[in-house]
Amino acid sequence: MNHESLMKIENIILRRGSVTVLGIPELHVQRGRILALIGPNGAGKSTLLLMLAGLLKPEQGKIYFQNSSVESRADLTRLRRNVSVVFQEPLLLNSNVFENVALGLKFRKVKNEEIKTRVWQALEYFGISHLEKRSARALSGGEAKRVSLARAFAIKPQIILLDEAFNSLDPPSRETIIDDLKNTLVETKITAVLALHDREETLRLAQDVSVMNNGKIVQSGTTTEVFNHPDSEFVANFVGTETILEGTVKSCSEGNIVVSVYGKEIAAIGDCSIGQKVYCCLRPENVTVFSQKSGKSSARNIFEAKVTKIIRQGFFNKLILDCGFPLVAYVTITSCEDLGITQGATVVASFKATSVHVINKNGYL
Repeated sequence: MNHESLMKIENIILRRGSVTVLGIPELHVQRGRILALIGPNGAGKSTLLLMLAGLLKPEQGKIYFQNSSVESRADLTRLRRNVSVVFQEPLLLNSNVFENVALGLKFRKVKNEEIKTRVWQALEYFGISHLEKRSARALSGGEAKRVSLARAFAIKPQIILLDEAFNSLDPPSRETIIDDLKNTLVETKITAVLALHDREETLRLAQDVSVMNNGKIVQSGTTTEVFNHPDSEFVANFVGTETILEGTVKSCSEGNIVVSVYGKEIAAIGDCSIGQKVYCCLRPENVTVFSQKSGKSSARNIFEAKVTKIIRQGFFNKLILDCGFPLVAYVTITSCEDLGITQGATVVASFKATSVHVINKNGYL
């Protein structure tokens, strides 16, 4: 599906001294969708957000907002009036919650009755109507974050930008605030760009993803495309493809390939030539683990494996397996108990050929 671009940047260059901190040929922010900028610390996510907000000017290139290039002071003012930014720290005034949420509306000289209506609606979005008269100084970290989000939505912006907005929150607060944010974005249909570091947050919130590294966008697409079909080993690592195996294509016929990895053969789908060096990438949720006695699998890849390590992760166990090559799988705590899977146990691991994403060592296949 094609979507209209609300914002677009072309051939952006930004340097600090002799260092290029942003070098982005093209980025589209599609109207009504949620875009996540992900990447390691120092990748340039926050710098790009500041540029999209009109708070940082590129040395080269153009920013387009609603199909018009942002060049004059009037263009910049129009952009800023239609953008809300939520920084890592809430940055609240020393006044009550109502006054903080109303701040942007007062700057825009909105009438008092309209201010009351919009503030009340924004407070309800984030479940803080009861805090209307509370001093900002008396808020918890989670409450302060909700106030900063409500303030951002109260002006009904065309686009909202969030910079690592959940980092400092405790897990329960983070969970509920992410849910409220997602529901509010869906209800209001406001376009959003979120700088995120957490894979789970990205999967829960974003429809589109741009992966950044060293000031560049190394892959863009829908969340499903990027997470399941990474273009490079770097992207595969970053989006949580925990098994990345280097191998050599042994055979290739009508889109079915066999890759030799550590002397074992892995069946996959792809078009490449015999002898080609590739990476076989596999997400842990696509690996099935069962005991040797518990039946057969229809998958083309079936390997006996030793459980070398078990790591508890929420309701799942992360199993580190030795199949003659390293393999990572997620298995529920209950399944591990039912199957008697313990460290040092021998199990059978299987995965479908269609679950193996193949990357040419020199680029995307």
